Amino acid sequence: MNARIAAVLLVLLAAIGGGALLVQQQGGTQKPADAGALGQPLFKGLQAAEVSAIVIRQPKGTLTIAKQDERWVIAERDGFPADFDKVREFVLKVIALKVGQAEPIGDKDRARLNLDESGTAVELLGAGGKPLARLTAGRKYFKAEPENPDRSPGDGRYVALPEDAKRVIVVAEPLAQASTRSADWVSRTGIAAEKVKSLEVRYPDGAAWKIERSGDNADWKLAGARGGEKLEVTKANAAAYTFAQIELADVAPKDAAADATGLAKPTVVTAATLDGLTYTLKVGKLEGENHYASLAVAGEPRPEGKDAEERLQKINERLARERALAGYTVLIPKAKLEDILKKRADLLAKKDAKK
Repeated sequence: MNARIAAVLLVLLAAIGGGALLVQQQGGTQKPADAGALGQPLFKGLQAAEVSAIVIRQPKGTLTIAKQDERWVIAERDGFPADFDKVREFVLKVIALKVGQAEPIGDKDRARLNLDESGTAVELLGAGGKPLARLTAGRKYFKAEPENPDRSPGDGRYVALPEDAKRVIVVAEPLAQASTRSADWVSRTGIAAEKVKSLEVRYPDGAAWKIERSGDNADWKLAGARGGEKLEVTKANAAAYTFAQIELADVAPKDAAADATGLAKPTVVTAATLDGLTYTLKVGKLEGENHYASLAVAGEPRPEGKDAEERLQKINERLARERALAGYTVLIPKAKLEDILKKRADLLAKKDAKK
């Protein structure tokens, strides 16, 4: 580097202040401030086993994921189950954060990088609410600016520590899950109505249909079939199979009004199984790509056959979780319900065209 180029770079660095961080990380030869901290853990000594709660605050709200009776739940959703794998992954990512670069920063650059009140505050708590780790996550960091920064995951994140708010740190983890959206944290496991023997759908306008069969390998029949009507077996199979694959997209706030969700006048889907359980799914309005819905399970499992004991154990492992969903308004992807919510006419085999 000759003297003229060096002089130009120094002028640019002075002009863009905290923005010098990008220039230095992309190949600059100037020794960074706090060089001794590079590669050091952001939170020394933090252990995953100590974490009992994660609190995330953004300008529009707060989300608390807390450990409760050996389960992780979302406090702002009345204790709805959180996805254990997502919680574990997030905690491990925070523990693994290392200083990629650290620089002094002024108030203007703190605002520009969303490291002020406009950022995302993350706090990991231990037993009794003891603070274990705190940081503010700001803008995503890019080694090279992408065409659409909002859609790009980023190469890292600008972060700041509350006790050292005038220093910006670049970490190599974008912390995409640092979000107050409950959809990013909920357990998506819904219900699994296996071995369905009857499936009935009743629409708010009074229209209805029901399919049923006598056994697990028996053919489906359309209840009340009129002359000439023939059930399309593949569509009946798809509807029953879908009920064993219900996944959740999100959970609505506890105070969600029945009128607003459409659950005051829902479409009611009832599935009875050969194992003695009855599942009731009420489907409400479409919100974006998801339907508001409520779920309930009644009866006691009574599996039969040579594998009855094994099946009973399997059913009981999931039944407590399925019953616990009864107190919530959930959101189910529209695509997961399409085979169930067909109209009666759509279940019928097409008649051969007249020659």
